[in-house]
Amino acid sequence: MTTLLLVALGSALGAPARYLLDRFIQGPHQRVLPWGTWTVNITGSLLLGLLFGLASRTGLDQRVLVAVGTGFLGSYTTFSTFTWETVRLIEDRAYLAALANLTFSLAAGLAAVSAGVALGMLWAG
Repeated sequence: MTTLLLVALGSALGAPARYLLDRFIQGPHQRVLPWGTWTVNITGSLLLGLLFGLASRTGLDQRVLVAVGTGFLGSYTTFSTFTWETVRLIEDRAYLAALANLTFSLAAGLAAVSAGVALGMLWAG
């Protein structure tokens, strides 16, 4: 039961953080590429990598991993929005933008999580 509450608490903070950052980045203007979603997903990947990099060297408490990793970052990042926005670009016949969104999101996400793990391990000593 404690684990479920930690996930719920983290989630309750992650979703509003995602919404606020997305709106701040995307702004009131319609842009072709979904920069808000991209920013959320890449920062979330970096933070998840950092969390697990720290955990691998410090034995970080499992409750922190559950609350922050599964709860906060699970609701902060948004694969479903990323895929929906890519489909929307395809429907709008913005094929190059859709391909750029796919390629850039995946490459940057992998790079961010890798950098996060390395930084977390370095930081933990």
